[in-house]
Amino acid sequence: MTHLTRIPAPDGVAPAAQYAHVVTGAGRLVAVSGQLALDEDGTLVGEGDAGAQARQVFENLRRCLAAAGATFDDVVKLTYFVTDTAHLPAVRAARAAHLPDDRLPASSAVQVAALVRPEFLLEVEALAVVAA
Repeated sequence: MTHLTRIPAPDGVAPAAQYAHVVTGAGRLVAVSGQLALDEDGTLVGEGDAGAQARQVFENLRRCLAAAGATFDDVVKLTYFVTDTAHLPAVRAARAAHLPDDRLPASSAVQVAALVRPEFLLEVEALAVVAA
């Protein structure tokens, strides 16, 4: 049984198609820094390819969550930073490989002028709550 409660459409708020408006839980907070499309050797994966970068970012998130004893089922919030909102379908596809539609977290997507290096197209950070 899950320790999280997802509220996709609170009273008076339009329903969200790609995220839950509110996710609550009790337990230990896990904060994962923004992940970039770097492999374990620090090499960029998918230069110029938002899909390849998104897949690597979600793999990095998975590994970071696991290091804290968490999984994507524990994620309450994802924040996406993209250099172009046209990359969001690729991000959603990578997310779908890890999070089913009935367990979507709260989310924010922000288009930014640039990330730490120009070859990065996106960065994703996560908050999770692990059952106590």
